[in-house]
Amino acid sequence: MDVFGGIEAGGTKFVCAVGSGPDDIRAQEQFSTTTPEETLGKTIEFFKEQMKKEDIKAIGIATFGPADPDPDSPTYGYITSTPKPGWRNTDFAGNIKEALNLPVGFDTDVNGAAQGEYIWGAAGGLDTFIYLTIGTGLGGGGMVRGKLIHGLIHPEMGHMRIPHDREKDPYQGKCPYHGDCLEGLACGPAIEERWGQKAHTLPPDHPAWDLEAHYLALGLHNLICTLSPRRIIMGGGVMKQSQLFPKIRKKVLKLLNGYIQSPEILEHIDRYIVPPGLGERSGVLGAIALAKSVTM
Repeated sequence: MDVFGGIEAGGTKFVCAVGSGPDDIRAQEQFSTTTPEETLGKTIEFFKEQMKKEDIKAIGIATFGPADPDPDSPTYGYITSTPKPGWRNTDFAGNIKEALNLPVGFDTDVNGAAQGEYIWGAAGGLDTFIYLTIGTGLGGGGMVRGKLIHGLIHPEMGHMRIPHDREKDPYQGKCPYHGDCLEGLACGPAIEERWGQKAHTLPPDHPAWDLEAHYLALGLHNLICTLSPRRIIMGGGVMKQSQLFPKIRKKVLKLLNGYIQSPEILEHIDRYIVPPGLGERSGVLGAIALAKSVTM
């Protein structure tokens, strides 16, 4: 069985793993995201150690961004215009490839997670779907006809504009670029800043969750009408609040108002807006899936 390496590169932490799939993770390590030199150094050290034990075929990188996933671009494999201090214009894939002398698959963290969910998780059997993560940031990726979504760069679903009633919610928004875009209103740090405590400490009946479901449903309405996904998978730390799913589904139905005449939405919305099949492992398993894809 071929073995691959995966790097789930988040703005807060890196998770590195070696294996072939969900039932075969042979080694895994997690550490904080600090400077590129220190963090990539630890990453390279981990894989060099594992290469003494395993015949690793390729490395997959599923990274925070913005990033450049275009193989024809001179900055392919770079983290580009990120607000993460010290990481702007970092040649992520190039450093890993040079240090380990292995093929490297590179994409955003959400596209990587989408790839993992497609192979092993909640998108099994579907060729067109969206994966969203709602946590420290808010991002989205996915597939159209079996291909990860790319274009000018990659999807930035968290930065779409949505209605913001400033009388009901005077919070200005957390996004350093756009203020009250979807990410700025609905990411985990926005919840904490608006309500004065961390999201996971708020009780299930707190008004924060109705507001959060409202913003997320507005975003989903836009995505359903523009990309027509066959399923929407929602992961990330905020979505561990299981009471959000029924609230979001109900609000999406109300917003669509019968316009999308599809039984998947009208009759089976519980199976249309769902949590990840891989749980918290979508990211690192997605990175392993990206590694697999470069050897096919």
